[in-house]
Amino acid sequence: MKLGVLFSGGKDSLFACHRAMQKEEVACLITVVSRNEESYMFHTPNVRLAALQAEAAGLPLVEVETAGEQEAELLDLKRAILLARDKYAVEGIVTGAILSVYQATRIQRICDDLDLWCFNPLWHADQEAYMEELIGGGFSVLISGVYSYPFDDSWLGRMIDREALDELRAIAEKCGITLTGEGGELETYVLDAPFFRRRIEVERASRTYRNYRGTYRIEQARLVEK
Repeated sequence: MKLGVLFSGGKDSLFACHRAMQKEEVACLITVVSRNEESYMFHTPNVRLAALQAEAAGLPLVEVETAGEQEAELLDLKRAILLARDKYAVEGIVTGAILSVYQATRIQRICDDLDLWCFNPLWHADQEAYMEELIGGGFSVLISGVYSYPFDDSWLGRMIDREALDELRAIAEKCGITLTGEGGELETYVLDAPFFRRRIEVERASRTYRNYRGTYRIEQARLVEK
């Protein structure tokens, strides 16, 4: 079965893509670029660099823009999925949803309307096991945004390694956040994955941070050999 992967550039969509590749054929990646940083549906930090990840993976990318208005942005998502269906003959859509009923139900509704299978390989996954597999499985993930107490600006641009995961466990237990950042506490960008032919190297980036909200903006990056 040919699949299109809803692709933000963050760890969950990359890991879901990897899982899908183990079972079916991934025909393309699908990215919706929101002009609204507070989008209800879409990841926004460094989303335009999804194209560099697609190049690293050797996969075509379907990219559309949206104003990011609540509910109306779903029409742009549907347009992107239609483009993928028509151009790459996809028969199903892959998502990286873990806990968000808001996102999962809306994507499912679009897939139902278009008679497409919806595959959610991370849905209600054990978050501890998932993060361990991410770190041990060849994924190189940096934190591109923080949006919750107690994350300070030192987390921006930090790689998610075992030391960081230990700290995240302690924070999750103390503050009641999700270990994966699924509650919107963290956003990520993936520099390398098992299915990348080349990895991404950040050449220039900037940070903005205030009141436990910050973004790591990658301003220049390139592909390098592994």
